[in-house]
Amino acid sequence: MQRKAFGYIRVSGESQVDGDGPVRQRKAIQDYAKANGIRVVRWFVEEAVSGTVESQERPAFSEMLVALMSNGVHTVLIEKLDRIAREVYVQEGTIRLLKQKGFELISVTEPDLYSDDMYRVAMRQMMGVFAELDRKSIVYKLRAARQRKKSATGRCEGRKPFGEREGEREIISKILELHNGGLNYSQIAVQLNNDGIPTRKASEGKLSKGWFPANISEIISREEKASQNVSESE
Repeated sequence: MQRKAFGYIRVSGESQVDGDGPVRQRKAIQDYAKANGIRVVRWFVEEAVSGTVESQERPAFSEMLVALMSNGVHTVLIEKLDRIAREVYVQEGTIRLLKQKGFELISVTEPDLYSDDMYRVAMRQMMGVFAELDRKSIVYKLRAARQRKKSATGRCEGRKPFGEREGEREIISKILELHNGGLNYSQIAVQLNNDGIPTRKASEGKLSKGWFPANISEIISREEKASQNVSESE
């Protein structure tokens, strides 16, 4: 009997949803599956979700986990480990979760990294360290570029954070209310989309696929940090 598996794809930004990333990941997974006698019976695509977001806050991953526990498929194929996470603790926490439930995760370009062999575990964690370093390096370079522009021109405002335009504070208040009520990032995103509350892109008349857990996480983290800074200054 041919082995069955699910394919898991993740892209971190809204601009990447329609780009090459999902196509590249799908092809890599399909090529591996074909070469190893595996049939991918279902795909789960995580759209605009950062690699720093934990697995329980990812709608596609959560849906996949339910499917794994209900229909007899026990294998998940990914292109690379950084599609699971771009922070070591998220990577290892996700792998631990899958192992505890008896599921297998295969990175098609990094075979055997799911092993419990201490050397393979060390290699996997080291790769996670470099994936996290790469993400932080990109953030650092973007911040440095903004600073250089500011030094040269005297200004570099960039894109204003969500909440600084008309009507956005009301949306943030609703997000915080839902979060304080016990909803996680994924549930809040679903609620906002169901209520027809527009994202900034939608308000600007641009194409938008709605709210994602990563949007919610960013807003809540920023609001909590701002609240903490106010408390410390009082």
